[in-house]
Amino acid sequence: MRAIPITVTALVAALLLTACNGGDSADGSAATQDSKPAGQGGSACAIDGVTVQVGPANAAPAAGDTGNVPVTLTNRGSACTLNGLPAVSLHAGSTSATVAPDQAAKPQKLTLAKDAAVSFTLTYVRGEAGGEKSLAVKTGTFSLPGATATHSFAWSYGDVALKGAKGEPDASVSAFQQAGD
Repeated sequence: MRAIPITVTALVAALLLTACNGGDSADGSAATQDSKPAGQGGSACAIDGVTVQVGPANAAPAAGDTGNVPVTLTNRGSACTLNGLPAVSLHAGSTSATVAPDQAAKPQKLTLAKDAAVSFTLTYVRGEAGGEKSLAVKTGTFSLPGATATHSFAWSYGDVALKGAKGEPDASVSAFQQAGD
């Protein structure tokens, strides 16, 4: 058996530790909590700089059931920052309703490297089709924090139940979560 010189062993160990970059993949392509000083780490992410995938959903099968619609965003440009929560609205003809953040959703600042992905989830309670306390949603829209441009998507998950005196949608949106590895 041949002995490997200690300097080669130390060099390999140093390279392995360097590649481990705090839990991110070795190429640094994961979304990370931004540890850079304010103003560094890329500009705000924009809708036209990401690929959007809505679903596949865990649709609510009947009135009163809860469904989840995941939305995944993949950055196609240079590093950008998500600082806050997505803003989601549901639309039924001329009626629009804003979806409130989930009570557990905490805004955070994430840096999204090129080809890295994050997701958020829209959770809703299905309403009775054509019911007085339901919104017959046809489309949904969302915007990213710090941006005004929106992305529109078809809604095929049934009516959304309304709650409260103001008839707000019985729905919520989560914070951004790192997607993939």
